[in-house]
Amino acid sequence: MNTPPVASRSMEKGAIPSAQNNPWKLGTPWIWLLGAGLSVLVLMLFWLVGLLFLRGTLAFWPGDLWALRMQDGTVYLGEIRKEEPVPGRPGVSRLQVRIGNRDVYGVDFIWVARDRVVQMARLQGAVFIERRQWGPFIGFVAAVRTPEGVVSGQRAFEAFMRHLEPAHRRYEAILALEKGDIGDVNYAMEQIRLRRARAERLGQREVIARLEETLHHLEARYRELAERARRLRQEDARYTVELRTIEGRSRTLPISEVIRAYRPNDLDMAGKMGVYAARLWEFFSSEPRESNTEGGVFPAIFGTVMMTLLMSVFVVPFGVMAALYMHEYAQRSWILSAVRIAVNNLAGVPSIVFGIFGLGFFVYLLGGHIDRLLYPERLPTPTFGTGGILWASLTLALLVAPVVIVATEEALAAVPQSLREASLSLGATKWQTIWRIVLPGASPGILTGMILAVARGAGEVAPLMLVGVVKLAPELPFDHNPPFFHLERKFMHLGFHIYDVGFQSPNVEAATPMVFATALLLVLVVLILNLTAIQIRNRLRRRYRFG
Repeated sequence: MNTPPVASRSMEKGAIPSAQNNPWKLGTPWIWLLGAGLSVLVLMLFWLVGLLFLRGTLAFWPGDLWALRMQDGTVYLGEIRKEEPVPGRPGVSRLQVRIGNRDVYGVDFIWVARDRVVQMARLQGAVFIERRQWGPFIGFVAAVRTPEGVVSGQRAFEAFMRHLEPAHRRYEAILALEKGDIGDVNYAMEQIRLRRARAERLGQREVIARLEETLHHLEARYRELAERARRLRQEDARYTVELRTIEGRSRTLPISEVIRAYRPNDLDMAGKMGVYAARLWEFFSSEPRESNTEGGVFPAIFGTVMMTLLMSVFVVPFGVMAALYMHEYAQRSWILSAVRIAVNNLAGVPSIVFGIFGLGFFVYLLGGHIDRLLYPERLPTPTFGTGGILWASLTLALLVAPVVIVATEEALAAVPQSLREASLSLGATKWQTIWRIVLPGASPGILTGMILAVARGAGEVAPLMLVGVVKLAPELPFDHNPPFFHLERKFMHLGFHIYDVGFQSPNVEAATPMVFATALLLVLVVLILNLTAIQIRNRLRRRYRFG
């Protein structure tokens, strides 16, 4: 009689094999380790987004104004931003106070030791005034001067608030005249000068004469508009406000230079919410000021979205065609394998290398040739031979092209071969099969590649610094002058705006809230773009579901 194996005898006795009792062989510790790592990543993500949300949204909340009397008799008035321990002095803290009035004191923020403060009080009637230049003024309204007379004392603030809205309308009228009508005339005059230079180069005397006559009328129109703007400014200069600091120093400025004024210590919750909403809207809709530390980021929002959309328009057709050729048409050979290896390696190239390539190839080579062929009358001033939103979009398209190509190839491979064969058996050509069967079925995967490309391209900064992004763009790449989309213009970008404000600003304390707010906005812009693409992908996935 044969002796049964040891394992069989163990099973007969009800014993469990040792491998099932060993958690390391079952992989239980690794599962827990992976779960812990995922939990840490999720917590870090929520912590980062929560920090950006908290610091970014609170940056616009109007804080109370405190009067601080020091031991030496000095008095400060301002917002208390934060309190922290004094380095090297255990048990002693210090306060960061935003005193504003940079044209008076030379600084916006000061640090005061808490143990040197003998009295703290919330002053009723203290005014926080946001100006177009020199940052905020914190103090009191001493007098208002208008053509009707001077109002001072207790009624000065009420008179100032009555004249503030009309002053805003005057300022907007002057701005519309200078940037609108006068800007259009300047643009038309510049086009006439360029056409005249071209006509002189070609020897077209009749054309030159007609252009000279048109230019003469435009110059007359310019002088008329400039005179109107001068009169509006003279009228605006008659409305001024005298501001006074807590220690008695005064500053006088036109009322139109004030953006917003309020008494934070006198506001209830509804009033503070109104100021908060106004500041938040200004952040989204206006241009930056004070070295980008105040105002809004609308040009950066516009530039980021427009560049990302242009990048997607360039990279998706190119990436899809490249992947389609490699997967559907190219013969399997070592050359195709080498191309795939090269595409995969391109995904690991540092982004600054793409920026250098874009500067040399797109800007200097292509842009320089375009200027010599199409815009010779503008030389030596470059048109396309310098950084612009077109070259930035093409550079980032090359940067994210490997992502789109790889994702598209995977999507094409996921389309069942039986669908191709069925289409071909019914008499369709290969291109008809690809156009009507393969590409619609692979479209969700193609959009996945586009989502990944948008997520990476929208946050890149290093290449943009070489091919078109600037600290402050005086003109948007889009306006009402033909050809409407000016792809040669430089632009602003939220990512570069964060870098510039956070690391290049001369006023670091004032820039810190703007850094958090802009970073939060960049995350939201990328999220909105991705969610839009994901929604489209899900609809296509439901429409072209296989099986």
